Amino acid sequence: MRSIGSTDHAAVIAKRREELRRVLAGIIGSTSRFVWEVGSGHGHFLTAYAAAHPDETCVGIDIASDRVLRANRKRERSRLEHLFFLRADAEDFLASMPERARFTSIFILFPDPWPKRRHHKNRIMKPGFLTAAAARSAKGAHLYFRTDFEPYFREAAEVIRGHADWAQTPSAILPFEEPTVFQKRAARHFTLVATVR
Repeated sequence: MRSIGSTDHAAVIAKRREELRRVLAGIIGSTSRFVWEVGSGHGHFLTAYAAAHPDETCVGIDIASDRVLRANRKRERSRLEHLFFLRADAEDFLASMPERARFTSIFILFPDPWPKRRHHKNRIMKPGFLTAAAARSAKGAHLYFRTDFEPYFREAAEVIRGHADWAQTPSAILPFEEPTVFQKRAARHFTLVATVR
């Protein structure tokens, strides 16, 4: 039997996802293809990417309201009508996408590495996320992952190698370079590229 607390939590998630569904229906429609950035921060990378790719719908998500607000200011200043920043986590976003919408690229650039072992469960590059992302990917979609924390990079590469839905590519080059705030601070970084099978 579910407790009242878990029932309330489920209701909160359901409401949040329903609101996100409405927003996404207006942004990407039922059959659209789009570029997705998970953890878009202040929007530096995706704003530059969208400016260089005017024919691609670009959607960035972040869980911090202040980051989304700052990213949307960049969008407004740049007048990029095909660029959107939303407050959402990856799990809610995937669950709320229009049924036939698909992303062509996923960028995960310098996500929180959650370095303490007890926090590793919070890392995004996990089998469950990769399975859900593959289910919503267009044929031939690419996943681009970059971090400055080598242990996380090695773990992510191992997860990709063991995943039935993704294949790591020999190339570790992003199709577009715009250094993020974290990249500018990093002495070095590590990049992984994978293609949906």
